[in-house]
Amino acid sequence: MNICVFLSAADLDDRYTRPAREFAELLGKGGHTLVWGGSDVGLMKVVADGVQQAGGRLLGVSVDFLAAKAREEADEMVVARDLAERKALLLGKADAVVIMVGGTGTLDEATEILEMKKHGMTEMPVVLLNTAGFYDGLKEQFRRMEDEGFLPRPLTELVFFAEEPVGALAYLEESHGTR
Repeated sequence: MNICVFLSAADLDDRYTRPAREFAELLGKGGHTLVWGGSDVGLMKVVADGVQQAGGRLLGVSVDFLAAKAREEADEMVVARDLAERKALLLGKADAVVIMVGGTGTLDEATEILEMKKHGMTEMPVVLLNTAGFYDGLKEQFRRMEDEGFLPRPLTELVFFAEEPVGALAYLEESHGTR
């Protein structure tokens, strides 16, 4: 399975890197391909290292202005013209999406895939990996959107909230029929 991971390229402390590394190792050992933003820095590097060391493939999609930070040892690397093209390429190459900790770019990517699912433009499974409670507030906001009628589909059809890496991958494999 090609698993797209949206996440930060920042250097983060162990409460975020440890679960990210754990998820990456599970992904690699499962024989899956990581589809990611292509950067070889910060949390993106942690995940790419973990996948590669565990035997998985790396399919990166960088962007012109970040090409100098792209991982050289990726199995495949595509360089997009801009962020919109990058996002479209990432989603186009994915069978599933995992949203890990990140900033505004990650939030942008997360809301785009959820909007696509809301409108029936994709049915690929989406997992929000809520490491260290990072997305508790967003989870609450999504529930409020559902409760107050802003979502035309049940929240459970749009996204699966996982608190641990093993639960995230298990959900994806079950959804994809590979478990």
